[in-house]
Amino acid sequence: EVQLVESGGGWVQAGGSLRLSCAVSGFTFDEHSIGWFRQAPGKEREGVSCIGSGDDRIYYSDFVKGRFAISRDNAKNTVYLQMNSLEPEDTAVYYCAATTGWSCGSNFGYWGQGTQVTVSS
Repeated sequence: EVQLVESGGGWVQAGGSLRLSCAVSGFTFDEHSIGWFRQAPGKEREGVSCIGSGDDRIYYSDFVKGRFAISRDNAKNTVYLQMNSLEPEDTAVYYCAATTGWSCGSNFGYWGQGTQVTVSS
């Protein structure tokens, strides 16, 4: 059974930092790309970042470029999202997801349960 478990969410003041972790089990970790998504109350889910399998290509949405950093540790089957300079607009439930194929352009078929991030002004 494929499982993705997020952790590291919480409350932080604007300008602060958090690091999210996504622990993955149930498949060959380095054969799948892993992405982070978020959904704020009343808004649609949006992509935040993705790190590819194999060549570790990295993608960021414009609204997090320069503030967030994604990384993966294949030895620990874990992907991290370091979030710096957080803004109240970053408040959302953050989800990690794994692709069914190799690249970040593949379908994200596996999802975690989400972790809440709250940024106060």
